Amino acid sequence: MELIHSDQVFRVAAGSQPDYNRGNTLIRLLGILERQRLACGREQYLSETLEYLFPFDFLELYGPAGGDADQLDVRRQDSKLDFQKQNLRDFRLGDVVLCRGYAAAGGQVVPFLRISYRAGPDSLLSRLSGDRLGSHLKLYLRVGTNPVGQVLDVPYDPASERYALELWSFPAGNLRQQVDGRGRDAIDRGELVVRNDLIQGTRDDFARDGLNDRYLVEVAPNHALHPVLPLHVECAWADASGTFWDSRGGSNHHYEFSMIVRGWENFLAAGISPNPHGGVGFLEYRNLLSNYGRYAGRNELGRDFDAWNFNAHGNKNHAAGRENFFAVDYMDLHILKPECGIGLHRHRDNQEVFLMMQGRAYMIVGDWTRRPWRERAFELRTLRAGHFAMLKGGQLHGLMNPGEEDISLFMFGGYD
Repeated sequence: MELIHSDQVFRVAAGSQPDYNRGNTLIRLLGILERQRLACGREQYLSETLEYLFPFDFLELYGPAGGDADQLDVRRQDSKLDFQKQNLRDFRLGDVVLCRGYAAAGGQVVPFLRISYRAGPDSLLSRLSGDRLGSHLKLYLRVGTNPVGQVLDVPYDPASERYALELWSFPAGNLRQQVDGRGRDAIDRGELVVRNDLIQGTRDDFARDGLNDRYLVEVAPNHALHPVLPLHVECAWADASGTFWDSRGGSNHHYEFSMIVRGWENFLAAGISPNPHGGVGFLEYRNLLSNYGRYAGRNELGRDFDAWNFNAHGNKNHAAGRENFFAVDYMDLHILKPECGIGLHRHRDNQEVFLMMQGRAYMIVGDWTRRPWRERAFELRTLRAGHFAMLKGGQLHGLMNPGEEDISLFMFGGYD
């Protein structure tokens, strides 16, 4: 984990507390979500499959409460009973937004990837060009494990006031005949494009009947919406002439859809076990996370830590290292009322799982510290009953119940 020293910690005077009802970062992020626009009308998409990435370049956390108010060094904020120091006060988004999910057209359910770039004068590319960006941008894009990238034209979308490109996998038929009027306009503008070479897969690839005893990591590994494998997106942006580039100094931008979600539809393997443990009948199993057998070495249950992290024994008597197990120090049941949410907050040391038992909610997970292979971003998706999202140390998360009914959660892991 690499701490970002340009992030800030806001001191909260002893005896006072933040007003979370004003400028709440969870509500602010969900407001940004509500303003997102896709190439077609919403009825063209399977809304519960939509996943968004909102890359950010700055965070501000609240400082500790009470007598620790002056301890603004996150490496020394060690009280596990002070939740205030974890909470996110502010963030600043970058120029790019990504979305993936399933779309339905012509009797097919296919994955898509949408990527867009801020068109206003505040974007990096606009500043580099002297605010002279035209009707389209150039985009270098490499998706997943494709060995080479492509340079694509990205038109300006006046409705969203962004440069936007939406790539669909659509292996059979004429897409223009299968989408609504808004989608046809997007095709004519060059915003909606079929690229089966870049976006691969169909929903049928993961039909349950064909998956017995198969290791899902080996099933359609290049699928743009794989249930357990992350999707890596590498990109760089340029003005239409290719004179000015937003490319992180030539190393390009690297984003990743990587939230660890497991459950009835997101599993490592599934099958039938007769006479389980010498019992009668059979059970249908789903392996979700494991260190055993063919899953040994996946390291999803373990965590890496630095010298300033507490280990599983609650001390810092160690150098940087790794634990190959998930340490659990609490288990809770929760009910979350309609229009209520768990705020965005960081975890320095411990892992945590949110398991949705009843209902559905918006789940957000992101990197608080920097991972060398991807840029920091809020990843947002719908968490459905029978599925959980796992947070690693060095990340942040939050959850919102936007519906009209209670939801119930089983939460376990460690305080931070």
